[in-house]
Amino acid sequence: MRTPAEEAETLNLLNPRQRREYLKKHYGAVHRESTTPRERVICSLAGKKPDRVPFDFWAVPEIYDSLKQYLGVSSVRGVEELLGSDCRKVEADYTGPAPEKNPDGSYIDRWGTHRREVKHSWGGAYQEYACFPLAEAETPGDVRNWPGWPRPEHWDYSRLPEKIAQINRKTRYHLRVELGGIFELSWGLYGLENFLIDLVERPEIPCAIMDCFTELFLALAGRVLEAAGNRIDIVYTYDDIGMQNNLLMSRAMWQKYILPRHRKLNKFIKQYPVKIMYHSCGAIYPLIPDLISEMEIDILNPLQPRAKGMDMEKIKENFGSRLAFHGGIDLQQTMPRGNTLEVQQEAESRCRVLGHNGGYICAPAHHMQSDTPLENIIALYTAQREV
Repeated sequence: MRTPAEEAETLNLLNPRQRREYLKKHYGAVHRESTTPRERVICSLAGKKPDRVPFDFWAVPEIYDSLKQYLGVSSVRGVEELLGSDCRKVEADYTGPAPEKNPDGSYIDRWGTHRREVKHSWGGAYQEYACFPLAEAETPGDVRNWPGWPRPEHWDYSRLPEKIAQINRKTRYHLRVELGGIFELSWGLYGLENFLIDLVERPEIPCAIMDCFTELFLALAGRVLEAAGNRIDIVYTYDDIGMQNNLLMSRAMWQKYILPRHRKLNKFIKQYPVKIMYHSCGAIYPLIPDLISEMEIDILNPLQPRAKGMDMEKIKENFGSRLAFHGGIDLQQTMPRGNTLEVQQEAESRCRVLGHNGGYICAPAHHMQSDTPLENIIALYTAQREV
């Protein structure tokens, strides 16, 4: 029997057509199966054992481009199909003001944040903050009257049914729509250090910014879910409130300022027949009980495995009866620096532990970064999914 490493070495010698067939042989032809991807995910999220653990694929654009070339396909959808991803993302068309570009190359994005692109040594780029437009705000009125606020009418929802139909042309996928991060986008307008200090010294300013984003997301959620009918399965929200070894703020501060706004948003979303998936990187184990009982989330992402306290067996044992999980594949060591055997062993361990009796979607613990060897990505998506 060939090892995963030997399989990956063989794969490198194949031409694009043979690589495509290799992936189809494993899990890359879901449209030919009796169980649809959507049915598989719904079964798992209901705490039942599906035919196999569902998978999802998240990656930065550079990885998608590399995989298209590596596999000889022309589209993002072709990559996702070959990798056997059971989930898809759909979004409304942004039709608001174009990014405002400055002479120094920085720009104002659709959320009003001021960004600049920074190239890195792996051939890609990330967007860092150039400055903070609301850093000088003195009163809640200054915040509310800021002319840079995005508005719900900056998005066009009319084409959502058409987009969904195109995604589901061959089979029916589990679909999610992304809203945003109340805390994360708010401090992006004010500066993280000042935001955290002022939550103690003058909370009316950061709270006013978070209130504006909360109201925006309430409006966006209503419009996108109404436009899509019952064809959206997950609403995805996020806020990074954890670091590698601890929380970004005390649990008490999070409960006082961040939690109530997410609770308000989630209460509105729960009027629709969708699941709520919430994202926070880092060491957030102490907040999981509140995420379940207070925020009423259904799915926790991304389960950063090397963050302190994020023990997969403990998380599954303590919360698996009340919460489903998405992510869990390590992007700090295993995917970028491990070998193909280590990748497959980790994937199979996650499926065995987190996927026991359902409740798990296997995926990288964030977007796959451009330092990830393509062979490791193939190894992940050809790992044994049956538990």
